[in-house]
Amino acid sequence: MRITTDDGVELAVEMTGAGPGLILVHGFGGAKEDFAGHVAALSVTHAVVVFDHRGHGASGKPDDVASYSLERLRADTLAVADATGLERFRLLGHSMGGMVVRRIAIDHSERVDALVMMDTSPGPIPGFDAALLDAAANVAIDEGKEALKALLDLAGALETPAYRRMLVEAPGYQEFVERKWNDVSPIMWGALARAIGHQSDDLDAMRSLAMPVLVIVGDEDEAFLRPSRAMAEAVPGAQLAVIPDAGHSPQAENPRAWYVALSDFLAAVPAVA
Repeated sequence: MRITTDDGVELAVEMTGAGPGLILVHGFGGAKEDFAGHVAALSVTHAVVVFDHRGHGASGKPDDVASYSLERLRADTLAVADATGLERFRLLGHSMGGMVVRRIAIDHSERVDALVMMDTSPGPIPGFDAALLDAAANVAIDEGKEALKALLDLAGALETPAYRRMLVEAPGYQEFVERKWNDVSPIMWGALARAIGHQSDDLDAMRSLAMPVLVIVGDEDEAFLRPSRAMAEAVPGAQLAVIPDAGHSPQAENPRAWYVALSDFLAAVPAVA
């Protein structure tokens, strides 16, 4: 389905299965298909919703910087929940998606039955210089994706042995990565790179979360290991699952271990009448 947000942007949305709502929110430069390998299994017990953020995939791509912010993506996520009839839901955010959903869990806790933070952080990413992100954002907005791609290839950010293995060994994975890149708006990339670099630190606010929380991180995802442990320690009762032989996308790089961690957690979440 396609839904239209209150500022007129169309979002591509898919809903599968029945049961408690489970919204899977992809990361920066990702797509709803990042979870494709698990939707069928998860939909046996859940109404699974995936969607493309604005500026990504099959969703609309506004050409003004002001149309993109983490706050706007939070509003979009809630709009998707409303459009799919989910008053309450379980919520997973991957990377930038985690930066989106953590404030939903904090500010709209009455709607979130459980939270999964996957390869993400409670604030600015350790080791990521905001000034460098600003510089890359300027390249994206002013010079376009070709110039940005050359810069990113040089930096090699978030590349891990698991990711490089997938490019070589997983049929179609290289093509999938390329398709996602082709579907990304450079205006979105620049605006959200700035937002990620200058986001608030919500670790203290997360200490008040009362819903079940699972933190998932690949054991090779060095930038996010420390913030993942910090979140798991800060949130009362939170669980931490470190996925072996996986980097920034453990759902693809070690799918069985990832699925077991997530499905076991979801099975233990109390049913809400």
